[in-house]
Amino acid sequence: MGRPRTSRRWWIAAGLGGLAAVVGGRQIAGVGASFSGGAASKSASSDQLPRVEVVHPRKGGIERTTVQPGSVHSFETVDLFAMVSGYLKIQNVDIGSRIKKGEVLAEIDVPRETSAAAEAEALLEQAKSQARQAEAKVKAMEAAHETTRAAVAQAVGDIDRFVANRRLAESQYARVKNLSDQKAVDIRLVDEQRRDMEAAVAAEKTGRLAILTAESKVVEAAANIEGARADVAAAESAVVVAESRLAKAKVDLGYAKIVAPFDGVVTRRNYHAGSFIRDASGSAALPLLTVSRTNLMRVVVRVPDRDVVLATAGDPVVVNIDGLEGRPFRGTISRVGESEDHTTRTMRVEVDLPNPDGLLREGMYGRASIALEPPSERLTVPAACVLDRPGKGQGLIQIVRDGKVDRLTVQLGADDGKRVEVVSGIGVKDEVVLRSKTVLEPGAAVVTDNAG
Repeated sequence: MGRPRTSRRWWIAAGLGGLAAVVGGRQIAGVGASFSGGAASKSASSDQLPRVEVVHPRKGGIERTTVQPGSVHSFETVDLFAMVSGYLKIQNVDIGSRIKKGEVLAEIDVPRETSAAAEAEALLEQAKSQARQAEAKVKAMEAAHETTRAAVAQAVGDIDRFVANRRLAESQYARVKNLSDQKAVDIRLVDEQRRDMEAAVAAEKTGRLAILTAESKVVEAAANIEGARADVAAAESAVVVAESRLAKAKVDLGYAKIVAPFDGVVTRRNYHAGSFIRDASGSAALPLLTVSRTNLMRVVVRVPDRDVVLATAGDPVVVNIDGLEGRPFRGTISRVGESEDHTTRTMRVEVDLPNPDGLLREGMYGRASIALEPPSERLTVPAACVLDRPGKGQGLIQIVRDGKVDRLTVQLGADDGKRVEVVSGIGVKDEVVLRSKTVLEPGAAVVTDNAG
């Protein structure tokens, strides 16, 4: 009796448990269906929101460059003319010859200039000889002057003796005459003393005349010295003139040699050995040779008007030469024309490029990329992000914040057509709308896709 009852209870319990399980299963399924239906609803809601592509602003600003055609020219090109006429005797170079500064490239036969130089040299030696003679004459005149001065001194010394003799003779004459008046001596003795006195007086006069003569000779000797010194000055001037004539003759003779003004290459030749060369004074004269400096080349670039104000010496330049398969040559702007061509509205700038291997040739051309403004710390966004430009330097952009669209008016900077600088108004973490398939209104909820 007990087992069937127990079995029944177990069956009832099992049945109720199964029913509960079934019912419970339906309830779970129902709840599960309800939850699943909520997720699907949310997914459907997200799919209904507009999707937009956004970008983050980047630092670095815009490096403003200009790319213009550039032509290559030799840094220096010189036409070498003859300054004297004659026959071309020697020409050591031809087109394409490499030359060194100071090297003799050609020589002209100039016999007249050679003779003129020899004559000038002989005249110089003659002038120097005359100058030496004039200097010797000065020395002789100075010696004569000293002699005359000595004669003056001697004459002055003699006059003292003559005066003493005169006084003695006068004293003796007076004493003898006094004795003669007293009849103490013979009258003839008085006559002798008178003659001695007169001779002494005459000697004194002669001595004084000798002094005057010697002094005049001193003056004459001094004048002769001045004349001799003037002759020396004239002779020295003649030497200077002769030296100048010789220097001119040597310069004229030096013109017969055509010398390389710098290291480079011969690019043109107009005469052969034996040709008669006319001097460069004639308007129809042709240069013997044309030489160009090639170790340094200059690239001429014409900068358009819009970039003229930004082009300054020192700006980096990359020159790509077409004839060298676009090989880049790096340099900087060396000089700026500082004026525009009124016809083309462009300004000439030049870039110096070293050419140690000689790859760059006169007349080559290519493209010169000039960095007018270096990168900065300003933020940039793609130019497509700017919806409108309501004012000068202003731009209208859209950003997404907290899943909603907002429109901002920002201050714009440089614009290269691909990217534009944003001076103020946004930060690096802002999401700027790049493109959207629908028109977005401020405050609209959107789903963002990062475009980079």
